[in-house]
Amino acid sequence: RFIRDNQDDPFFLYFAHMHVHLPLYAPDRFMKQSDNGRYGAVVECVDWSMDVLMHELQQLGLDDNTLVIFTSDNGSRVNDEGGSNAPLRGTKGTTWEGGMRVPCIIRWPGQIPDNAVCHDVTSAMDFLPTLTRLAGGEVPNDRMIDGHDISNLICNNAGTSPYEALAYYRQNELQAVRVGQWKLHLARKGEEVKELYDLE
Repeated sequence: RFIRDNQDDPFFLYFAHMHVHLPLYAPDRFMKQSDNGRYGAVVECVDWSMDVLMHELQQLGLDDNTLVIFTSDNGSRVNDEGGSNAPLRGTKGTTWEGGMRVPCIIRWPGQIPDNAVCHDVTSAMDFLPTLTRLAGGEVPNDRMIDGHDISNLICNNAGTSPYEALAYYRQNELQAVRVGQWKLHLARKGEEVKELYDLE
């Protein structure tokens, strides 16, 4: 729980970690009703857990004053485990869009307009400076922070992406660079490539 300096209302931010990642564990109840094996059971368990969390926030009267972020790890492995990156190309461990893009749903009643959609490029690295600012704190200035404050994009759908270019690395190899709708692949598996894609 955080109290913001400029408002009397507290700002609630709770972290809950649920994952659909190897190894896959799901309660027997979900295994029995899954049409997509163990992976489907874990996804259904995550859905159920989110419902429980949202219900609890409502019961505690915190629902309207809580920022909820639902996002994912990058890219499915797509190894007959039930996951999919469709319609995007690539899998986890690649710098194709299917290996890098993730869904992100953010809910904060009264602060984020209903049904707002943001198409700007952002990164999970942006959560640190953004949530720090929204909670009334200050990002440390004695070290390099890779993320950017994207609160305007989240709350007002205003402004544009803070990224002039976004670099795609696989370990220490720079494999691609994105600028706007253009993505240039430079390397793959240690080999130089020259491939330009229009992501739109």
